[in-house]
Amino acid sequence: MFVQREFSDCGPKHTNFGAKRRSESTSNLSRFASRSLLNTSATRPFWNQVAYAGRRDRLVARARVSMFLRRWFCAKGFTEVQPAALQVSPGNETHLHGFRTELNLPDGSPHDAYLHTSPEFAMKKLLTAGEQKIFSLTGVFRNRERTALHAPEFAMLEWYRAHTSIERVMEDCAAVIALAAHIAGTKTFVYRGREASPFDAPERMTVRDAFRRYAGIDLYDSLSTTAGPNTRALAQQARGSGIRVAPDDDWSDIFSRILAERVEPNLGVGRPTVLYSYPVSEAALAQVNTDDPRVAERFEFYCCGVELANAFHELRDPVEQRCRFVGTMDKQRRVFGISYPIDEDFLASLAEMPDASGAALGFDRLVMLATGAVRVESVQWTPVFDPIGESQ
Repeated sequence: MFVQREFSDCGPKHTNFGAKRRSESTSNLSRFASRSLLNTSATRPFWNQVAYAGRRDRLVARARVSMFLRRWFCAKGFTEVQPAALQVSPGNETHLHGFRTELNLPDGSPHDAYLHTSPEFAMKKLLTAGEQKIFSLTGVFRNRERTALHAPEFAMLEWYRAHTSIERVMEDCAAVIALAAHIAGTKTFVYRGREASPFDAPERMTVRDAFRRYAGIDLYDSLSTTAGPNTRALAQQARGSGIRVAPDDDWSDIFSRILAERVEPNLGVGRPTVLYSYPVSEAALAQVNTDDPRVAERFEFYCCGVELANAFHELRDPVEQRCRFVGTMDKQRRVFGISYPIDEDFLASLAEMPDASGAALGFDRLVMLATGAVRVESVQWTPVFDPIGESQ
């Protein structure tokens, strides 16, 4: 129970999901689960009183978790910020799809605009402006996403610490996960047959070690300190382990498939897992490790095989960041036939941004695990409409 000391500044311990329910956390999840049976019909809109009654306990838990997380961050000296959702770019990751809209000036002239897929660009600009410790809990928007773990609109908890190592952000993640469980009155996360104690100290495992352990693949056989990743070498290892490889797959495609099929289902089982030292091709907006240029200073946080958070020691080199953005947008154009503009204002701000580390955590997924739900939409107050009526 290593994080209990973190809760001393989060208000009274007795809540509606407090002492009595904490001692009965198993019955808590059973109560949540039995109520969820009332909302299995795709024909019932979320506002149907019977369907809503089946979700309300989870929604109240969501409200309490968000309230206490805000208190926790404020008690740690963070300032809550409210980044604008409307941006010149939704983000520049290959597999993230944005919502495009149009900004019309008073004279009627149109300008392309996008709903953000993350508040990252805006929040880093605030670091450049002088903020030291900031967080936001805000809605983000990702098109072409709707599964048990994905929704077109969901809440992102994102925070940044200037002049702080990424290890401190790992500790933040563990505390946030445990606090959510504490407030919801849950001792154990359970999802798709996997269990994890949110209060136990996370195991820390490098990506290389995870691939060797769960896939029998050594990524370093296809990585070099002087050249780019060797797609042929990784493809050979993947096929040898029974992983499908398509003719047009690049190194990142194969890496992602191995991660999803063989590695992720084993992470965060029993206790949370911090998966760190990602290959440099997966660095995104993270710095390259100065001691080993094959990997980046990036980690992801898992419980029950579910990715909850993604964190970086933030890259501050605008030239390198532009190069990465151009590469991901070129690939997005090849694969999906679309690409998004680069936020030049963001790149300009990077040159003056202080050294910082930060994390983005899927709040809906966290509440889902803390309340025993099986879909993120079960813990959203008003899920986005479904044109074909299959998700609600």
